[in-house]
Amino acid sequence: MEEEFHELTDRVRAELRSPQDLVAYERLLGLARKNTPAGREELAQMLVAVERPLWAREIAAFVLGCAGDKRAFETLVLLLNYRDPVRCATAAHALGRLGDPRTARAAAALATNPLRTAYALHPVRLLAELRAPQSVPALIATLERLLTPHNPYWRVALACVEGLGALGDRRAVPALTAAVAHPRLAAAAAASLARLGVHEDVTAADGAAAADGQDDGEDARAARGAGRGPGPERGEGPGGGHGLSG
Repeated sequence: MEEEFHELTDRVRAELRSPQDLVAYERLLGLARKNTPAGREELAQMLVAVERPLWAREIAAFVLGCAGDKRAFETLVLLLNYRDPVRCATAAHALGRLGDPRTARAAAALATNPLRTAYALHPVRLLAELRAPQSVPALIATLERLLTPHNPYWRVALACVEGLGALGDRRAVPALTAAVAHPRLAAAAAASLARLGVHEDVTAADGAAAADGQDDGEDARAARGAGRGPGPERGEGPGGGHGLSG
């Protein structure tokens, strides 16, 4: 937790806007370092207190989650579905250490929700890490939904492909086989299939060359479309211009 905690606190420090914020921030760090029952109780109270800044609740939830305190669950799930990817990543790290059986169900619900695909990258990675009963079905369902031409969420699809390979469940073979046809996913899908004992006629070089050619076309389109705002997650939503196939 130490490295991730330092990254979190360094990021949060840049969000402080007043001397009062700095005092509250230093108190939070003191509670986290003491790691006492009384300190954890105060952190838990911060999660439900009114008018607390998001950064304070994020620190409290992260510390409690990494300590296995299930009072952090609701806040961490909220952050896992947040619009800022760095907060999603922090929440996923803590949820992976929380040990709450509700975590996999929540991550599966977020990953498979077609309205939240722009924010599904970290729920997908968390499902692979948890290796829960919900993991494989959710990753298959998400991947199959994303295997459409010009789908902008290729990073989410790639995370599904890699996660399914790591989980090693042969129920994923049909979805992974279909993913081989997509240039951005081809090499990873072939590698995941190989881990499952299935060998496709594709090489990493083939997939990379196809993706590079696609990147050239997308860069040209992006240059022509300069001035349009990015999607919900940079390069991961409408306007990001990064489809599965060009």
